[in-house]
Amino acid sequence: MPTPGLPPTFSIASIDAQRVEEALVRIGPKWTTWTAMTLAQANGPLRIRDVAAQLPFVSEQFVGKRLATMHADGLVIREDDRRGAPYRLSALGTSLVPVLRTVSDWSRTHLTQEPMAEAERVEDALRRLRLRHSTAVIQALDSADGPMRFVHIAETAGLDNGLARQRLLRLQADGLVARTGSRHGDPYVLTDAGQALGAIYASVEHWSQPFALRSGAAAPRPAAAATRTHVGIPLGAEADGVRTAAALRRSAAASNVMFSHVPQPQPRVPAAVTAQSAPGRGR
Repeated sequence: MPTPGLPPTFSIASIDAQRVEEALVRIGPKWTTWTAMTLAQANGPLRIRDVAAQLPFVSEQFVGKRLATMHADGLVIREDDRRGAPYRLSALGTSLVPVLRTVSDWSRTHLTQEPMAEAERVEDALRRLRLRHSTAVIQALDSADGPMRFVHIAETAGLDNGLARQRLLRLQADGLVARTGSRHGDPYVLTDAGQALGAIYASVEHWSQPFALRSGAAAPRPAAAATRTHVGIPLGAEADGVRTAAALRRSAAASNVMFSHVPQPQPRVPAAVTAQSAPGRGR
């Protein structure tokens, strides 16, 4: 039974890391959350120029590219196929709101409480999570009974040493992984922020189900009857599912709060920075 007073916990070990990462590739690119929130706040469909007018720090050309990518991924739909036809969120895009709420809550609790635009907070958090194979490294560390040495992380995550080292360095810089000492060979552990990622992974995996069904992927296998968590609460796959559904219902109820404010204009991002945010799907 959960300990009274503690928030719900979700098993990182039970999630499908590949499925989560594929979903993060769709929702993680820069300006995707800003664009989705702008469309969610609109009373009706918006043309590219109307979305760009709400995001003066992004060029209209780039907004068009981002919307095209979101359209290909099923997050937005168009009224028709004519050039310049307006966009609106699809049912799938609208269902993303609980995921963004979960990401925002995690960031506010574990990264920074400094005031910032909600979309900025979400995109900063997603930037830390969307890099390919990062989920596998976090899952490997979560499955350990204690600090884990580099060679064992690479082996468990199924990565070569060079890629495993790159991911660990990035996860350290992003505050999700820490080393237990400064000597070469000292093992690694998840930080509090890394340990708390279960709720995000569960929410993303739940949201990604339409993609899995569309691709014909098999349903995820149930986790072991008892899965270790960092607070010592054994959670089976069924318990995780119940908790995920409940959390998503709570997040959906709060979606209007998340999208209650139009993004505030900010200084225009330099062209060089915008150019680095190309809507490609590199991982």
